[in-house]
Amino acid sequence: MRSLLLILSIIVFPAFAQDELSAKAWLDKMSQALQQTQFKASMIEVQSDHIRPLVYLHGVVNKQEVAFLEYLNGPPQKAIRVGEQVTFLENEQPPYSVKAQRIDGLWPQVFAENLNLLSNSYQFVLGGRNRIAGRPGQLVRILPNDDFRYGYQLWLDMENYLPLRLDTISSDKHLLEQLMVIEMGVMDETPEILQEAADRNWPSAAKQLPHKSVIKWKFNWLPKGFKVLVQDHHSLYGSRQPVEYIGISDGIANISVYIARAGDTELPEALNARNGLSVVTDKVGDAEVVVIGQVPTETLTSIAKSLTLAE
Repeated sequence: MRSLLLILSIIVFPAFAQDELSAKAWLDKMSQALQQTQFKASMIEVQSDHIRPLVYLHGVVNKQEVAFLEYLNGPPQKAIRVGEQVTFLENEQPPYSVKAQRIDGLWPQVFAENLNLLSNSYQFVLGGRNRIAGRPGQLVRILPNDDFRYGYQLWLDMENYLPLRLDTISSDKHLLEQLMVIEMGVMDETPEILQEAADRNWPSAAKQLPHKSVIKWKFNWLPKGFKVLVQDHHSLYGSRQPVEYIGISDGIANISVYIARAGDTELPEALNARNGLSVVTDKVGDAEVVVIGQVPTETLTSIAKSLTLAE
């Protein structure tokens, strides 16, 4: 009987201790876990028209983070991060590298960084508990402070604080997108694939060369918390011609603005939006503008209307 009581106390005590944690404290522990824990997670990305399976590994080699992401359906597509460089390995394409602190397209980058960046745009609220992938999970709701962005529901592993599931929720409570772990394993030793990745010589990150014809643009209005992170030249999906590009983010939601001067590059007349990814096309003077982001369409329209040439 005494042994049974001891076992029960070991199981129950952490739950009592966790009851004292605030929603922000849970998120801070997640941020630390994403940077320091060696783990492997098999996941599925659920969208309205398809399900995409993927596998992600994370570890620490020689005091720097190493990560590996592979999409399991379709043409081979992998990404490897060593420190602050991400190398992409795509089907029938030579590998190339970029400077980045996280692999894009997985958990929002801010989850493993300074979560205080979200405090002006969102509030954190504890929810209930549930089993995700056979593991006990704590729900943390990330609720927007305005109608300019979507909300999120995040389940965290109660044992290791790693994220188990992330739902993107519209203002009318519809599920737009979901990233969910189906199997999670924490490892004491660094996986061999990560060790090999850390030891290999990957292509150096390409340097972004300044473009003489870049025209400086500015926004007369952005939703609170959104900031311009980059302004350069990109190729719009479906077009090989470079257009002027502005990247905006509030830490979770990312918005891309593509600008082409009339006659230089023909932007598509219509683009399809899905999974909460809104698309707006507009004209600013003699420039054509396409704004894309996982935020309400009204937000993108207001951003496009506020775009002007910098003096």
